[in-house]
Amino acid sequence: MLSHPWRSIHIANLSVLAHLHPSLISPKLCLRSILLSNRSITSASGTIVTTKRKELVNLPAVESLARDQIATAPSRLSSLSKHLSTRSTQENTLRTTNSDSFSASMAPVETKTYDYIVIGGGSGGSGSARRASGWYGAKTLIVESGRSGGTCVNVGCVPKKMTWNFVSINEALHVGKHYGYEIPDGVKINYGHFKQTRDAVIKRLNGSYERNWDLEEIDLVHGRAQFVEPKTIEVDLNDGSGKRRYTAKHILIATGGHPIFPDIKGAEHGISSDGFFEMEELPRKWAVVGAGYIAVELAGVLAAVGVETHMYIRGDTFLRKFDPMVQKTMTERYEAVGIHIHRRHKGFKEVQLLSDGKGANKLLKLIGNDGEDVEVNEVLWAIGRAPEIDDLNVQVPGIKLKPNGHVLVDEFQNTSVEGIYALGDVTGQADLTPVAIASGRQLGSRLFGPPVLKSAKLSYENIPTVVFAHPEVGTVGLTEPEALEKYGHEKVKVYHTRFTAMYYDPLPAEEKKKNPTEMKVICVGPEEKVVGLHILGHGVGEMLQGFGVAIKMGATKQDFDSCVAIHPTSAEELVTMR
Repeated sequence: MLSHPWRSIHIANLSVLAHLHPSLISPKLCLRSILLSNRSITSASGTIVTTKRKELVNLPAVESLARDQIATAPSRLSSLSKHLSTRSTQENTLRTTNSDSFSASMAPVETKTYDYIVIGGGSGGSGSARRASGWYGAKTLIVESGRSGGTCVNVGCVPKKMTWNFVSINEALHVGKHYGYEIPDGVKINYGHFKQTRDAVIKRLNGSYERNWDLEEIDLVHGRAQFVEPKTIEVDLNDGSGKRRYTAKHILIATGGHPIFPDIKGAEHGISSDGFFEMEELPRKWAVVGAGYIAVELAGVLAAVGVETHMYIRGDTFLRKFDPMVQKTMTERYEAVGIHIHRRHKGFKEVQLLSDGKGANKLLKLIGNDGEDVEVNEVLWAIGRAPEIDDLNVQVPGIKLKPNGHVLVDEFQNTSVEGIYALGDVTGQADLTPVAIASGRQLGSRLFGPPVLKSAKLSYENIPTVVFAHPEVGTVGLTEPEALEKYGHEKVKVYHTRFTAMYYDPLPAEEKKKNPTEMKVICVGPEEKVVGLHILGHGVGEMLQGFGVAIKMGATKQDFDSCVAIHPTSAEELVTMR
């Protein structure tokens, strides 16, 4: 059991709520707040009762004090609020200044000890820290060098999905004309307004992350960490006030990754996916180099608002890690809506900046290895990501890396060094936010939870994922080639269908062809266990989650067939397929 210093709490908020809505707050709720807080309350008579997490107390006595809190709420509200405000200000100042009140001229600060240090305040790091501290009381520190929330919140899932929503409205306007809406051509798109809105949402989420950490008594240090001893890190504080050292029995590396730029002259004149979300104006023409889901998603969003888009890929199709059905149909669909696909491209050897500026005022010349060149307003490098460990000094504790530079971990997220763990993009296991969160929570439970959870770990099988392309792509489980290789042709049966979603029924035939819905269910053995499901089309992003649960539970084709269809939907095809 963990040992912690005594702490105190002022339950003014509960008192206020009890005064305004007595029926909503009971003495037992106050009592639960006290017990979960690991802190103390003061009764109306001035008696102090202090508790720790998991400590037995005299419940009737504490419940009586909770009643005192409620009964005296009106008279104590003013003084409590004033005291809370003062106390909160003092505590917040202490927590957020990172102990920066020490001047550089003072003697070195002693190394501060924690139960758990998490390097990286992204989805995985946050999930693990909150489980360790909020659930199990571990004294926890998060070290974050950038904006709280990591890649997903700042330059990944959240702004990407918001941008996808933004351009989907433009697509809906086009469809709306066929439904009878008198929508004029050339509706103006104020991208600058949208970017400000998106930035405001992200800033709010940054604050939400930090408020949640504070509520769960997680300390936060803004700075860049590096190992100086096997279990000690030194943090170069972002505000330039100096360096601090911290040590813990358990240290998690959750630093994520960063986009890769090609090693060619002038590559810096282009942008990565990070830079995409910094654009303030839309280009008229741009190039996307890459064939993965980031390239496909970002190429799709700008094409949907009329930006001339050129994709440069090394093969014949993009999304090459996905099922062949997805590769073929999505590549064809992108071409059908006017995206220029440059297949088997040999790459570029130089980028020249012809004119600096924003949007259409920026002009680049891309010089290809084949001798051809093209002028565009912007080029996006979507050629991969690398783990964010360059200056972490992983060699100090002796952490082993994979050949591609990712941190090597086992099924429990253990690195090669006892007491040091890694998860998320830095491991290269599955670069998905929900995966990092889930593995982080499991790790927190294993390290600090009860004995029954000492073997907690995340299963990396049958993880559903969605590509927010145009249209969306959803996939879970094995691709057809993977299933054939694993089980053999004689054991694999594939169900497939292709149709046009009802949403597009009012459109002319030639436009319907540009908006396919396609599905594939891959089954194995005489029981026809579903080992893979791949869908693309309108609305499949929301459709996949439920089927992901079914497949995770080991559903068979008969289980699918036994479910009554919801009509009329595209999803019903998955339970009526023959």
